[in-house]
Amino acid sequence: MSLFSLLGAVEIGLIFSLVALGVYISFRLLRFPDLTVDGSFPLGGAVCAILISTGTNPWLATLAATAAGAVAGLLTGWLNVRLKIMDLLASILMMIALYSVNLRIMGGPNVPLINDTTLFTLLQPESIPDYVARPMVLFVIVVLAKVALDWFFATERGLAIRATGSNARMARAQGINTGAMVLLGMAISNALVGLAGALFAQTQGGSDISMGIGTIVIGLAAVIVGESILPSRRIVYATLAVVVGAIVYRFFIAAALNSDFIGLKAQDLNLVTAVLVTVALVIPQLKRKLGSRKA
Repeated sequence: MSLFSLLGAVEIGLIFSLVALGVYISFRLLRFPDLTVDGSFPLGGAVCAILISTGTNPWLATLAATAAGAVAGLLTGWLNVRLKIMDLLASILMMIALYSVNLRIMGGPNVPLINDTTLFTLLQPESIPDYVARPMVLFVIVVLAKVALDWFFATERGLAIRATGSNARMARAQGINTGAMVLLGMAISNALVGLAGALFAQTQGGSDISMGIGTIVIGLAAVIVGESILPSRRIVYATLAVVVGAIVYRFFIAAALNSDFIGLKAQDLNLVTAVLVTVALVIPQLKRKLGSRKA
């Protein structure tokens, strides 16, 4: 694998580590099966791309995309908490609705950003190539997001969100407004996904309506791979595992698709994903079996 391919894999892995952090909040902390991700990811890209293409500052465009993702997650939580729609069904309804919303925002199937100023062109030093500068900028953004999440989930409100996901009945008995915690958790989760979509659109040179297909699978794969590599219940190590899992996942994808002797091509991406997730799910079971035999 060339250096260019390696840095490209790291770049995409860092972007999807934000998706994985959002998926970790909804699936692991809240126990909320959220498929909104497949809609909020392109939503972030669509909002960011259309704003940048109309002359908006890239910082403001990225912030607006993050807020749009938060609103999408908030609406999914509202369907579940206020209208009593089953969590999975509520997320599916929002995902379907966001497809039309994204088309409305972009005014078509895609919005190019080839010659527009993006966050990365603003932050890129002149002496560093763009394929090196982009991973560096993304690394700083991901570290800041991880540190912020670690801090937040150690606060009283963050602990209330974790308690809601662990045992909602017990949390209510302790005076926690579990409905509000679900809304807040879903907003934070999809805000991260919207941010990832905005960054993805800026690195790939535009937003496309199909860019969100399979996003939830990638996020779950990153969470599962990360938990297999660094199993821990502490939030600091759990978020680190998710970030590492996303990068490792993209690295193995890139390595598999760039290995000529294997014979895999771009159309085999979903197959490689399925195999990696299967292996990640089987490894913990093998570890438990080996541990029981030794005992």
